Amino acid sequence: MERVFMKGCEAIAEAAVRAGCRFFAGYPITPQNEIPEYFARRMPEVGGVFVQGESEVASINMVYGAGSMGVRAMTSSSSCGIALKSEGISYCASARIPIVYCNVQRGGPGVGAIQPAQQDYFQATRASGNGGFKMMVLAPSTVQEAVDFTYKAFDLADRDRNPVLILADGVIGTMMEPVVLPEMKSDTEIQAIKDSKKAWACIGHELDYAHRAWIEPGHWDTLVMQKCNEEAAKMYEGWADQAEAETYLVEDAEIILTGYGISGRICRSVVDILRAEGIKAGLIRPITVLPFPYKAFDKINYQSLKGILSVEMSIPAQYATDVEAAVNGRAKVDTCLCSGGNVMSREAVITAARKIMEG
Repeated sequence: MERVFMKGCEAIAEAAVRAGCRFFAGYPITPQNEIPEYFARRMPEVGGVFVQGESEVASINMVYGAGSMGVRAMTSSSSCGIALKSEGISYCASARIPIVYCNVQRGGPGVGAIQPAQQDYFQATRASGNGGFKMMVLAPSTVQEAVDFTYKAFDLADRDRNPVLILADGVIGTMMEPVVLPEMKSDTEIQAIKDSKKAWACIGHELDYAHRAWIEPGHWDTLVMQKCNEEAAKMYEGWADQAEAETYLVEDAEIILTGYGISGRICRSVVDILRAEGIKAGLIRPITVLPFPYKAFDKINYQSLKGILSVEMSIPAQYATDVEAAVNGRAKVDTCLCSGGNVMSREAVITAARKIMEG
């Protein structure tokens, strides 16, 4: 297949189009502006619909409506914009509407900075909206992964009838790399996907709780709501075996570096540098941060391990919370952190790793 040179945000949008996304609504915010800009050009070419909403709130509710009709629908934003969409995302989870959305993270909290960050980990994995719902969260470390994960996300969303999040950051969103794009789904395939949703989509069913796509969440009685929560909890439990991680040179490692997204990518290059110095370093990089790949940390030889370094572009640390839970006291976990739009440097990670080895 042909390789093309694309910016991360544009590659994400093209992957969505090829996956059969035919509705996008969004609102401008740096550093994800190229996603709606690309959709604005591309959607008319494939018979899809692009809407620039008057706000983030309007945009997510338009996606809620399109998804309710059985259309593959998507939105995107950055950090504080995702926070504004949180109610609509929670509504989609409650009504079991399959949507995909992308967060190209920027500095925070509040409006923060337009530069890259990884300060939305808790928002993505703990509370993307009210009610305690969960969703699968995929964290790309390359533009190619951003393409592959976006394409895959629509299938996951349809399978579970649940939102799926692509948790990127400003580095992945704005960098350019060669990518191999997936095959474009045909009009026949896209129609078949939509037809497969007729049992629940908003296409003229009589009013009953079996067809919740067009019932405003909150209008259910308490027994129905609890039953729906129990069904969702069972689905979440089934995700445990779907957790994915990249592991690299872990078997004989004396120090493990771990991070997701761009930080994980930086860690991989540091592992090679440390190995060249004679330091036995290894890497664990989550591909899914929800479900979290706890089992990857069980494969570490803790008898020979001198420490674990958790790397992320967030102060205070967020990702490290899951690392601590995965390690479960079997080793000391140190952190290497930056935030507010500062990009993690290899030099900072190397320095922190050497300090652990010297200690």
